[in-house]
Amino acid sequence: MTGTNAARTADRLPGGTVDAVVIGGGAAGLNGALMLARSRRSVVVIDSGSPRNAPAAGVHGLLALDGTPPAELLARGRAEVRRYGGTVRTGEVVRAAASEPSADGDPRFTVTLADGGVLHARRLLIATGLRDVLPDVPGLAGHWGHSVVHCPYCHGWEVRDEPLGVLAVGPASVHHALLFRQLTEDLVYFTRGTALDEDTRARFAARGIRIVDTTVDHVVATEDGGIAGVRLTDGRLVPRRVLAVATSMRARDEGLETLGLPMRDLPDGMGRHFVTGPAGATEVAGVRVAGNATDPAAQVGASAAAGALAGAHLNAELVTADTDAALAASRRDTVHS
Repeated sequence: MTGTNAARTADRLPGGTVDAVVIGGGAAGLNGALMLARSRRSVVVIDSGSPRNAPAAGVHGLLALDGTPPAELLARGRAEVRRYGGTVRTGEVVRAAASEPSADGDPRFTVTLADGGVLHARRLLIATGLRDVLPDVPGLAGHWGHSVVHCPYCHGWEVRDEPLGVLAVGPASVHHALLFRQLTEDLVYFTRGTALDEDTRARFAARGIRIVDTTVDHVVATEDGGIAGVRLTDGRLVPRRVLAVATSMRARDEGLETLGLPMRDLPDGMGRHFVTGPAGATEVAGVRVAGNATDPAAQVGASAAAGALAGAHLNAELVTADTDAALAASRRDTVHS
């Protein structure tokens, strides 16, 4: 890393009040920041440096960038935001809260970082993403993002034709299995105590999906770090090379509790996310949310698009506020002249 690049990765926090602070430096956060910076807004991105897709070898399903390593994609995004004058800072937000609005009623927020840094902003874009919670199966977590996958669109092509197993977590796993069946003819469905009615069993049989009702004990690894199969409680080993599992997707909300943003649970214990309206609008004036924090199923392209839309709407809000303030000042000047 050159001296210039090293300095940029530790961007200094600006003084005064900035137009926007973006919390989260993934696809949604960086694209939102890019839209704001290109609109000549002062914008600071705070990124914890722990993206959801970090274990993956490449980003897939993203037109013209398919297969790009996640770290490379984010590095390009950070460089683009900086090119337009934006600040990108590695750090962790420990508290974000509304503060006293301006004299003319424009929202204000205070963002405190773990290292003691403090930012003051007119608008916030929350793009913290989510955390995937895996089922508690011994030996499973160590293969996450490699031999353990969750999204047929993100990873399906890369595991095509492999002996694949689906570890059921609930009703959503049925559809999950049918999606992965499109990619391999050798698929085993481990029910793990979840209900499976006769109609579903018949549909699985019609598609050649084998069902294992015996309880899963643990995942067996190969000597080279891959997966050899699934060991059952009766001692049998079901050979598998890849396992698919629907995770519980929980929006990262650490440090954001004081904002009072509403959240909603997904059905069947599949996770929790921020509740938003069009373009990521929330019940808290001046705060928008974009990406997986509000749309858990969004892939990288959809998250980036949502961030861009939220950023554009934040800029539009600021334009209106700036115009209102200018008009009020003009009228005061007229009265006093």
